[in-house]
Amino acid sequence: MIRAKIAGTGSYIPEKVATNFDLEKFLDTSDEWIVSRTGIRERHIAAECQNASDLATEAARKALEMAGVAAEEIDLIIVGTITGEFTFPSAACMVQKNLGARRAVAFDVSAACSGFIFALANAVNYHRIGTVKRSLVIGSEIMTRTVNWKDRNTCVLFGDGAGAVVLSSEEGEGGILSTHLHTDGNYWELLYQLSGSASPSFLPEVEDQGRRFVKMQGNEVFKVAVKALSDVALEALAANGLTKDDLKLIFPHQANKRILDAIGKRLDLPSDKIFVNVDRVANTSSASIPIALDEANRRGLLAPQDLILLNAFGGGFTWGAALIRW
Repeated sequence: MIRAKIAGTGSYIPEKVATNFDLEKFLDTSDEWIVSRTGIRERHIAAECQNASDLATEAARKALEMAGVAAEEIDLIIVGTITGEFTFPSAACMVQKNLGARRAVAFDVSAACSGFIFALANAVNYHRIGTVKRSLVIGSEIMTRTVNWKDRNTCVLFGDGAGAVVLSSEEGEGGILSTHLHTDGNYWELLYQLSGSASPSFLPEVEDQGRRFVKMQGNEVFKVAVKALSDVALEALAANGLTKDDLKLIFPHQANKRILDAIGKRLDLPSDKIFVNVDRVANTSSASIPIALDEANRRGLLAPQDLILLNAFGGGFTWGAALIRW
């Protein structure tokens, strides 16, 4: 069977770090308050000259280097993002230009924090029907430009970054076994952003300033997210005749530590099977899973034939999972 297999991973996290202690200087908050409610200790912030496509390009270059694949060999680039610098062209078009991947078809997917999983599912289908042989799937976000830095309930949660994988069509039983996607627009009012841009040059009129900020009803999002993330994980396992005991690691969307702990409890998984880096990078939306995956891969935590699961949840609501035989 021909399957899309992950041939390389890469990530890019901006150099600038904002710790909880930095936020204490201008917010009515504290390191203890943030850590106890989110598990987050610091987040990275993109430089003023950087856009989502720049972060995506750096992550893609690292993934290509690991895979031993030249940019000119890539047939498809899909970027999951909600913070592209333009309404159009897509961030993927800019990545294609930056890499010199001239033969690649390139487009974005907008599914909020589920963006990478939705992009991955799209790419997998192209591989299955034989349209492409090598693809780049990227999640890249500059979330720190979408939050109100006077609102401690949202601004402490988010960070910037990008993660990427190179997919290659290969024969065998390994690779991406299945993907599972869901959407329910009835919940849109619990998590949304009305308008705006993540370009540093975006200067909205004063009366429209509030429209560009993320709005979230955190407690309500938490309840739906935990159930959805747990259910879609079980759905992916059941579809492949496997159980949670077969898993080496799961990579949930790194929204906050309370959600990760609740998923583990609901699935009855030990903490060492749940990969966590939200304390160091915060919620990077669609970039969180590929960043975590690259970190685990480069730390040598993944071996051939390991079964891993990726699952994400985002505004829309959108949620999904991918089951992978490494």
